[in-house]
Amino acid sequence: MTEITEKDLLKAGPGTLAGRYLKTFWQPVFVSADLQKGKAKPVRVMGENYTLYRGLSGKAHLVGARCAHRGAQLSAGWVEDDCIRCLYHGWMFDGSGQCVEQPAEPPAFKEKIKIPGFATEEYLGLIFAWLGDGAPPPLPRYPWFEEEGVLEADTYLRYSNYFYTLDNHSDEVHVVFTHRNTNFSRAGLRDVPTIEAEETDYGLRVVARYPNGNPRANQLLMPNIIMFKSSPAAGDQGFSDRAAWRVPQDDDTHLSFGIDLRHLTGDAAKRYRDAQREEKARMKKLMLEPVDIVARDILAGRRGLE
Repeated sequence: MTEITEKDLLKAGPGTLAGRYLKTFWQPVFVSADLQKGKAKPVRVMGENYTLYRGLSGKAHLVGARCAHRGAQLSAGWVEDDCIRCLYHGWMFDGSGQCVEQPAEPPAFKEKIKIPGFATEEYLGLIFAWLGDGAPPPLPRYPWFEEEGVLEADTYLRYSNYFYTLDNHSDEVHVVFTHRNTNFSRAGLRDVPTIEAEETDYGLRVVARYPNGNPRANQLLMPNIIMFKSSPAAGDQGFSDRAAWRVPQDDDTHLSFGIDLRHLTGDAAKRYRDAQREEKARMKKLMLEPVDIVARDILAGRRGLE
């Protein structure tokens, strides 16, 4: 048996050990609400480029990045019914990748042309894709996220390797220092905790027990999912269940796709939604520069963490 090295875990591009393994699981590739009918987007997952589009039926489709004719980028084309047409010479492909129309070519030629096509399914506000070989298995379900409450889906780009972020999630010591001026600190998580860890059938469970008696349990689900509960926020905002997938774009960047179920109903749910809208509007005004630019300035010494 060949020994698995750290490099095997970090490299997730085509043909790599980690890349092949990650593709044996459904992976989120986009937030459902961010893909409108009749629109196409370029996406990059594990070092490979794809075209994601939503047909006029409302179904999301994932196909290869480029037209089989002259290699034009398909996401720059037009969505027609549940197909996508290349902007260069008008070749059109359906959601399976099959070419269905070729202006100026013999009618039967299109039947010989096919680009990659991938199964997709939408669940909990995210678009999942099966990038592996063969027929996809059923998409895993998480019934506790289907309970009544306020469900939110989000995504953001991180300029780091996906595996380091997975490792960071199980590292409770950093919480005391890195997050010392955040809600973690205000919840009393100011002192280094005692940490317990155990392997589970689904991955890893890490429990941090803080001196004030407040424990935090983090679950890591194979191969790239983190899951935990958050403490109630201020007022009547209730506790939430949180899950996030760390999906590599390449070896140096990854996208985090998160779902958050805030356990609120009725008036409390409405107040929470209103507060979230106000907070997002406030943050939009404050965010004069992208977060990654600010972070690079801090690391370069051009400004302080405060």
